[in-house]
Amino acid sequence: MMLRLVPVCLLAAVALGAAPRHAPTTTPAPDAERLKKLEEVTEQLARQLMLQQMYVEEKTRSEGDSGVKQMRMRRDGVKSYHVDSFAGHSVSGMHDHSNLINTVGMGEMVAVLNGLEFRTRHNDYKLRMPVHNNKTFDALEDIPFPPVPQSVLRQPTMEKQAAELREYFKAWKDQDVHHRDYRQYFKPVLCFLEGAWTLDKSFSEPFASDRHAIEASSWMDLQDKIRFTSYTGDRLNTQNYAYLPTTIYNVTDGVPQFAQWNYRIICHPLKAAVNVSKLIPMEDVQHRMAERMGFDDRFLHSRVPRFRMEQPRPGTPFFQWNQLDDWMQEVPGKDNYGAKIEDDAFGLAKMDMELKNKINVAHYHRRWKVGARDAMGDTIGHRGYSDRSLFVAETTQPRIAPASLKHVCTRPQGRLVCQDLEKRVSYAVPLELIFLTPLQSWNPYNIEYKGSTHDPRSKAVTADGRNGGTTADKAYNGTYQRSFYYTPVEFFTGSEMSHDPADTTRAATGVLDRHGNVRLLKSSGIRINLPNIPGVGSLRTRYPIMPLWVEGTAQWKEIEALTDIVMDLDKNKRYMAKPPEGLNTYHALPSHHDPIVH
Repeated sequence: MMLRLVPVCLLAAVALGAAPRHAPTTTPAPDAERLKKLEEVTEQLARQLMLQQMYVEEKTRSEGDSGVKQMRMRRDGVKSYHVDSFAGHSVSGMHDHSNLINTVGMGEMVAVLNGLEFRTRHNDYKLRMPVHNNKTFDALEDIPFPPVPQSVLRQPTMEKQAAELREYFKAWKDQDVHHRDYRQYFKPVLCFLEGAWTLDKSFSEPFASDRHAIEASSWMDLQDKIRFTSYTGDRLNTQNYAYLPTTIYNVTDGVPQFAQWNYRIICHPLKAAVNVSKLIPMEDVQHRMAERMGFDDRFLHSRVPRFRMEQPRPGTPFFQWNQLDDWMQEVPGKDNYGAKIEDDAFGLAKMDMELKNKINVAHYHRRWKVGARDAMGDTIGHRGYSDRSLFVAETTQPRIAPASLKHVCTRPQGRLVCQDLEKRVSYAVPLELIFLTPLQSWNPYNIEYKGSTHDPRSKAVTADGRNGGTTADKAYNGTYQRSFYYTPVEFFTGSEMSHDPADTTRAATGVLDRHGNVRLLKSSGIRINLPNIPGVGSLRTRYPIMPLWVEGTAQWKEIEALTDIVMDLDKNKRYMAKPPEGLNTYHALPSHHDPIVH
C-alpha cells in the first residue's frame, strides 16, 4: 500500500469548508480564530497520516515475520519457482569478493523489520563490529582475524606449513580437537541486519563498503530517485539506490515530527562455540527444483541453502529459547558494547527464562520472562505480536526516534503502578554465520601488506599497469586492502566453487614478494566455499541463517507442513487423509528438519 501525501494546507482548507473562487462570500471569522482552527485541523490531519503509516506497518506485521522478503529478479522461467524470490542462484544475492581483505559479497534485497518494509542498496558489507565502551553513534571497528597455529609457523618451508595447516582444517571439518585443537583458529562471526527510525535530517550512508555507496545527496534526493525508478521500472546499473522511507512519528503542538529509516549490516564475533556439524540445511524446495538439485552434495555446496542450528530434545518440537537467542543476546544495540539497560515497562521486570536475572535489553533479544501470569496464563513475553524473528535492543542514543507514554497505569501483580515511559529502540534479524580461518592471516611468503586505499603505499601495488599477471612486470607489487593475496595456489587443488557473475575472485594471481620474486597466490578473503583442500575437501565458511518474511504467513506454514509429509511419506503416513498403499507406518522422533529445541 502506498500513501500519497496531499499538501496539508490544501486538506485543511477543504476541512474548513473553503468557498469556491466565485461563490458568494460571508463574513469571515476573525483571523486569530481562523488561524487557531487551521492549526487544529493541520494537527488532526498530520496525526491521521501518522496513523495511516501505522496501519500499513500493522498490516505487514500481521502478514509475515521480520526477515528477507525478495531479491532483485535476475532470470525468468517456465515455472514461478524458476524466478528469483528470496534466493535464486544464491540466497539474498550472496557472492564472493575474497580479493578484498574483509568484504562480504551480498546484493540488493527487500527486507521487513517489525512491519517496516525497505529495500537496500547492493550491500557488499565489511566485517566490522560495534566499538567497545564507547557510545558514539554507529561507531565500528574491524573484526580481527584469527592467528596462525604455531605448529604451522614452526615448519621450515611453505610446503610443510601447508601440510600442517591442512591438518587443522581436517580437524575443524571433523570437529576433532584431539587431532588438532582448532578452536582458537576457526572463529564464528554472526552478521546481522539492523534498522531503526533516526532523527537525522542530513543524509547518512548506512555503512561502509569497499565497492558501494548510496548515490544521493540528501534523503529527498534519494526518495526522488527511488520514486523515478519505481514508477518507470528502470534501475541504476551500480545498484546504489535504496528505498528508505520517512514517517511522521509524533505531532507536537500541531507540528509533525519526522523520522528517517536507516539500516546497516554489521557483525559480532561469537563467544559461544559453534559446531558446524549441527548446522542443518533447510529444504527450500523451490530453489532445488529450479536448479534441478537433489538433497545431495551439489545442493549442500551450492549458494542456495539456508541453515539453522539444531538442538533436538526427544519428544517435542517446541521451544521458547534456543541457540539463536543465546547468540543474539551477545550482540549490542546502538549503545555499543558495554551498555546496560534494564526494562520494567508496565510494572514487570523483564527476566531471563529462570527468573534469576534481569535481561540486558541494550542487547538484542526477542523473549523474556516475568514474575506474573498474563491473561492467557503465560509468563513468557515476545517482542512483537506474532513475529518469531524480531530481535529488539533498547538504546539511549538521542539520534533514535523515541516512543513515549505519559502516566500509564497498570496492576501487574495486584498493585497499582503508574509510569512515564520513553523508549528508543532498534531492530535486527540474523543474516549469516561466517567462519574466519587461519587463511586470512597465513602469509608463508611474507608478502608485504601496503594498507588501505588511503595509505600512499597502496598505489604501488597496481602502479605501471600491474594487474596480477605472472611476469615480474605485471605481477602485483605486494598486496593491499583491495588486492588481498597471501595463500599459495598449492594449498588448494582445483578451481573456485560455484561461480557467480558478481564474483571478483580470480584464479592464480602473480604477486611480488619482498625480494622481487613472483609468487602465484590465491585470494585470502571471505569465501562462501573454499576450493578443494587435498585430503580434506571443499569446506563452507558462510552459512546463511536469515529468516524470511514469508515464513510468518499462514500459507507458508501450511505448505511447509505439506512439504514435510511429501518428503517423507513413510514417516508421515498417519497425517494423510487417505495414505497411499504400500507405505510403512511408524512413529518417529523429530527429524533433523524439525524446529530447533533448547
